[in-house]
Amino acid sequence: MQTQILPEFLATPAGREADAILRSCVHCGFCTATCPTYQLLGDELDGPRGRIYQIKQVLEGHTPTRITQQHLDRCLTCRSCETTCPSGVRYARLAEIGRHLVEERVARPVGERLLRTVLVRLLPHPARLRPLLGLGRLVRPLLPAALAAKVPRARPAGDWPAPRGRRRCLVLAGCVQSVATPLTNAAAARLLDRLGVDLIASPAAGCCGAVAYHLNAQDEGLDAMRRNIDAWWPEIAAGCDAILVTASACAGMVKDYGDLLRDDPLYAEKAARVSALARDPAEWLAAADLSPLGTPGRGRRIAFHAPCTLQHGQQIKGVVEGILTRLGFTLSVVPDAHLCCGSAGTYSLTQPELSLALRSNKVIALESGAPELIATANIGCQLHLGAGSGVPVVHWLELLDPAN
Repeated sequence: MQTQILPEFLATPAGREADAILRSCVHCGFCTATCPTYQLLGDELDGPRGRIYQIKQVLEGHTPTRITQQHLDRCLTCRSCETTCPSGVRYARLAEIGRHLVEERVARPVGERLLRTVLVRLLPHPARLRPLLGLGRLVRPLLPAALAAKVPRARPAGDWPAPRGRRRCLVLAGCVQSVATPLTNAAAARLLDRLGVDLIASPAAGCCGAVAYHLNAQDEGLDAMRRNIDAWWPEIAAGCDAILVTASACAGMVKDYGDLLRDDPLYAEKAARVSALARDPAEWLAAADLSPLGTPGRGRRIAFHAPCTLQHGQQIKGVVEGILTRLGFTLSVVPDAHLCCGSAGTYSLTQPELSLALRSNKVIALESGAPELIATANIGCQLHLGAGSGVPVVHWLELLDPAN
């Protein structure tokens, strides 16, 4: 694709990066066929090709409007288009650049600004989120059914094995996951303990930075990344094997630290090291000897929902399914497994109608094989699907938990 980007943009690193991405796009439209929002809305401007054209226009000097902003907001950043693209277009990065430019030039309505501010100030901070979730659980019986379904029930995390001086891996505590489903990381710790590995959670490491960064509070997101690097660095310097991130969306973000902080003179080298160590648990377990676990899945039929951040963002396809099959689980067939469930970080809160439509389609697909459980790999998907499914939804690591 030919471009005529304004010199003021080309003078910036982001502008040059956007120009290179745009020039790699041949405008073939293959991406449109796998775009969830295009499938729902049928509007070219609500598909990747249309959004790329709108971002190109802004970079070339056209004045963005509220309509431009809305089309970009409706993008889930599921990255299914990247999986489909024959030219390797880095759409997600281009969308990030485009949204930031439009955000600077188009004023949002007061309600949207307030919602985004609340999300940035609340979700990345467990100390603020925990009492609100506790209150929600307390009044849950009094809430309308649709709202009560959004409040996850408390599930005890259980014991976290004490380190025994063996191989060591770090784990990201996270923000929403650490409050809503602490069982996930505790299950991972018990699982790795059975496999001869100590799992260490640094108390000072929290949100991966994705919530703020993707809501255009990029400075706050980058600060969260720096705090995590500082918190992890003593263990990294001591020779930990890996940084395991049990939420697939957060794993994708931590793997991007090196790229996002590449221009930071104080953190670029450390960020690159963190990204090199970051692993989704599926990557780590796929190469491990799982024989100590036996066959916990024998006689159990489950459906696995592969989050977009796992299959498209990290490009980890079929790995969790392979592990579960090795351990005896029977996996039901999930139609259109490449499509997003509609969670997409804060998308379920900023675009509720589209999110619910996508969830409805996904729940039908997941339940079509009559599974006893639905397993997934990301906290957002877990809570979103759990609020709309009659089948229990769990993190797949819970299925391997020796405490079960």
